Amino acid sequence: MSIRNFLPIRSSVTGARFMSSWFRSIEQAPKDPILGVTEAFLADQSPNKVNVGVGAYRDDNGKPVVLECVREAERRIAGNQFMEYLPMGGSIKMVEESLKLAYGDNSEFINDKRIAAVQALSGTGACRLFAAFQQRFHPNTQIYIPVPTWANHHNIWRDSGVPLKTFRYYHPESRGLDFSGLMDDIKNAPDGSFFLLHACAHNPTGVDPSEEQWREISSQMKAKGHFPFFDMAYQGFASGNPERDAKAIRIFLDDGHLLGLAQSYAKNMGLYGQRVGCLSLLCEDEKQAVAVKSQLQLIARPMYSNPPLHGALVVSTVLGDPELKTLWLKEVKVMADRIIGMRATLRENLENLGSPLPWQHITNQIGMFCYSGMTPEQVDRLTNEFHIYMTRNGRISMAGLNTGNVGYVANAINEVTKSA
Repeated sequence: MSIRNFLPIRSSVTGARFMSSWFRSIEQAPKDPILGVTEAFLADQSPNKVNVGVGAYRDDNGKPVVLECVREAERRIAGNQFMEYLPMGGSIKMVEESLKLAYGDNSEFINDKRIAAVQALSGTGACRLFAAFQQRFHPNTQIYIPVPTWANHHNIWRDSGVPLKTFRYYHPESRGLDFSGLMDDIKNAPDGSFFLLHACAHNPTGVDPSEEQWREISSQMKAKGHFPFFDMAYQGFASGNPERDAKAIRIFLDDGHLLGLAQSYAKNMGLYGQRVGCLSLLCEDEKQAVAVKSQLQLIARPMYSNPPLHGALVVSTVLGDPELKTLWLKEVKVMADRIIGMRATLRENLENLGSPLPWQHITNQIGMFCYSGMTPEQVDRLTNEFHIYMTRNGRISMAGLNTGNVGYVANAINEVTKSA
């Protein structure tokens, strides 16, 4: 055999070695702080371990919940739908129902077809679509993000190439809202800036502006020509009333803002793994909305092409049927009320233990998360001494508490904070 016959093989081997070498400079990425907490919890063999780090609802037995309205919706759609691709914009019915939930059943903006909306991959996907849209059509405008916020917000806008700025939000001393700092930052931002706002149940603090404060925020943002983008991951789950939880959106609409909105059904329907969400942008008129929607679909095409079907069918079935929607409203209130009850019980336990610290912020805050005010070192003690797991910023997932462990957690918190 001629030596020439071996040359392609040698060339191929050399090429393979060359191609594999570029991976050698890649370092392992840091673990996600929340997912890392769960991994450590699962590895712990203690029978007393408690996970109050994960942002997923659990019942009073610490078990995941599938809502009865969801079970019934799945029964109705089972075998009745083809598994064809959805349009790039997703399920028209699901989007319609999402808009009614957020903007109001009889919203003039829906009737006037002024809203550009597409199905998204839950709230994360909705934020990512909007960030890419902002970068493409407003490339030199930064977005202001609250301090603190859900950590992934920074990743989303950074990876989309959007410049990031922050605005004051949380006041550590009061465990409440830094309203004066927030208003100053809105006032001092360049005209026409973008602001990321949590519509309700702010993550991670659980601190929301009052209705009157929302009105002042809206007025100041309108005066400055800022564009508000709302992330609404907890509508219905925060207070148990979807209308109340959408109040900030309605205030901004009444004040004549154009705005963006990310919706998610992970928490309020328990559809975590289905990744169902909606992105909507209120435009000046129908023609503008048509153009904006076409561009959102164009951005989605190379990302994931089409959104998933099953979860969208569940949501549209639940919200589109009066009987199932009524059942959902009852069930989401049960979830919200359990969280509110755990807040009251945790605070009561801490106060009964004689803690010298004030704990009223636990019940003043709302939603799944409580910003406890504990230091990273105190959180480390909770983990090392009591096998209680949470993120080191002291954020407690109230869904991880139940009547069986809240006393134990309160006692542990008291032990690590009583010398503070």
